[in-house]
Amino acid sequence: MNTNIEGREKVMYALTKIRGVGRRFANMVCKKADVDMSKRAGELSAQELENLVVIINNPLQFKIPDWFLNRKKDHKDGKNSQVTANNLDQKLREDLERLKKIR
Repeated sequence: MNTNIEGREKVMYALTKIRGVGRRFANMVCKKADVDMSKRAGELSAQELENLVVIINNPLQFKIPDWFLNRKKDHKDGKNSQVTANNLDQKLREDLERLKKIR
């Protein structure tokens, strides 16, 4: 995801350093990945870290509801998704270009 997170912070709050991931979404991801909320981000095992990344990239496969995602009914493909990191900037740029064409 191209983002370094602070290892001294609790897992949920460390995940919020990733653009597109808020506190509530980070909380939901930690619960779905069965990660202990009291752990620090630097204490995570490789398997726990991999689980978190997979769930953040594919939230619908892990039964996170559509209304919880930050990109509902995309204009190009009509799908719901959670957009993070560099993809968030790309989608914002695409939306602004689309809106400029409307004007």
